[in-house]
Amino acid sequence: MKSLLLVAAVVGSLLVAPVASASSGWEMRPTGVDARLRGLSAVSPRVAWVSGSAGTVLRTVDGGASWASVGPPGTADLQFRDIQAFDARHAVVLSIGPGESSRIYRTVDGGASWTETFRNTDPAAFYDCVAFFDRWRGLAMSDPVDGRFRVLRTADGGRTWSQVPPENFPPALPGEAGFAASGQCVATAGGRDAWIATGGGATARVLHSSDGGWRWTVADTPLLSSPSAGVFAVTFRDPRHGLAIGGDYANPTGAVANLAGSRDGGRTWSSLSGPVGYRSGLAWHGSSVIAVGPTGSDVSRDGGRTWQRLGDGSFDTVDCAGVCWAAGEKGRVGVLTRG
Repeated sequence: MKSLLLVAAVVGSLLVAPVASASSGWEMRPTGVDARLRGLSAVSPRVAWVSGSAGTVLRTVDGGASWASVGPPGTADLQFRDIQAFDARHAVVLSIGPGESSRIYRTVDGGASWTETFRNTDPAAFYDCVAFFDRWRGLAMSDPVDGRFRVLRTADGGRTWSQVPPENFPPALPGEAGFAASGQCVATAGGRDAWIATGGGATARVLHSSDGGWRWTVADTPLLSSPSAGVFAVTFRDPRHGLAIGGDYANPTGAVANLAGSRDGGRTWSSLSGPVGYRSGLAWHGSSVIAVGPTGSDVSRDGGRTWQRLGDGSFDTVDCAGVCWAAGEKGRVGVLTRG
């Protein structure tokens, strides 16, 4: 979403069990950069990739003890808001923005070299997020063009992309779009189910595909929606059980409707009592779920019904693979620890 380009001006021992303990917290992994890191892909407790402003892409292979700057050359003017990594060598990164600012790059050698595999040529399109079902099949989502969301699909690991026919989407609401805040406005679970999180319109909604991203339906959520509010992140533990989180980034400490759950694959959503304030990132870790945002982070050990505070530090995105990683402003990266 175009308005997310203004977010930065508005809000400024590894975990080895699937459930965070009462003494859990974030242990920082200094990156040596000042970029805002909104893209994050956790591969394992040792391997993770992050991406963000000023063409930044970083990779660690030692649990965050050191980071290599591996971004595509000549991209310092791009904002890499989302990244999907498959191992220490293979990754796909998405830059956002209107027209040709929206691009996709792919590496097969740990970032030593990159291939640009997509450049948007439609000035009305604005790509927000990318997500993969497996290392071959993935989706990239744009804000609506001519009243319909736009989605690209790949079946070869991001080498080539093709557009899903616009008629396969329900009409978008006036002002409706995705939020490019955490790389989590598109999610997948299993081999065929995918979801798109929206806001900005009269209702915050979630689109769902059960056939690999070809045809889409839509459902309302009870989350607050406005030009600065809606669903910022959607995540599913399996093809049936999911959570959607958000709030209002223009009022980051406000107590508003910001969390909903689904038990039927996103066909219906019910309101849950979420953390207080705007939250842009959400990730499952076993039966626990971690939420992060500019004003703090929280953990739920019961599938999102109740929440406990993890800390007040600012993060934009979170991802878990063996351990949970979080990333955000001023190059911040943390790993969830057990004290």
